[in-house]
Amino acid sequence: MANFETKLAEMGVTLPDAPAPAANYVPYVQVGDTLYVSGQISRDDSGLITGKLGDNMDTATGANAARSCAIALLAQVKAACGGDLDRLVRVIKLGGFVNSTPDFTEQPQVINGASDFLGEALGDAGKHARAAVSAASLPLGVAVEIEGIFQIA
Repeated sequence: MANFETKLAEMGVTLPDAPAPAANYVPYVQVGDTLYVSGQISRDDSGLITGKLGDNMDTATGANAARSCAIALLAQVKAACGGDLDRLVRVIKLGGFVNSTPDFTEQPQVINGASDFLGEALGDAGKHARAAVSAASLPLGVAVEIEGIFQIA
């Protein structure tokens, strides 16, 4: 059995407490062995990661913002699994939204920040389908928001 938290620790990552919803929704819904996690916005220890790709943020910084969303997604999965992240079977799909200008076309490279992180942290269990799309704006001016679908035991 995989020990995902050990791998995260080796990567220097400690999962934060699962962020509370910012509006009238729940952070996740479980249907059978499928867990649907609400969109997680980009933030770090300093606060929200805001910006618009193609304007005041470059792709590498956007990818780091996407990585922060992936960490928050895993925090929600851990909370949904009663604190046992090893109940995670696999990441099924990510939906990535990038706050970007109309002419910005590197949304996939931005969302790679989340995909690459999940692949490194979870191995084969982190391989997933996904979408990476542009948004004219995102809540609170954040650079990235990502939702996820997971299989859990």
